[in-house]
Amino acid sequence: MESQYTFLIILVAMVGLMFFTQRSQKKQAQKRMESLNKLQKGYEVITIGGLYGTVDEVDTEKKTIVLDVDGVYLTFELAAIKTVLPLKETASLEGAIEK
Repeated sequence: MESQYTFLIILVAMVGLMFFTQRSQKKQAQKRMESLNKLQKGYEVITIGGLYGTVDEVDTEKKTIVLDVDGVYLTFELAAIKTVLPLKETASLEGAIEK
């Protein structure tokens, strides 16, 4: 009888852990989609391949983005964007480069 309670407690703990893990991942995915949907021309981004670029054009229907990388324009899927750099960080990076 005692082993049944132990099994039940372990089962409830595993279900709870799975629920909270899934909830956390869902929140992270939602936050990522919000940041991708806010992309506009002039934002600095990093792709999943490590390429730094400036957003030149965003096509929400096709879910593509055109990046300006030192005068070379490259088209990526929105899913290829790993990080959107904060505007203040972008400004500080430009200031450091100019010095």
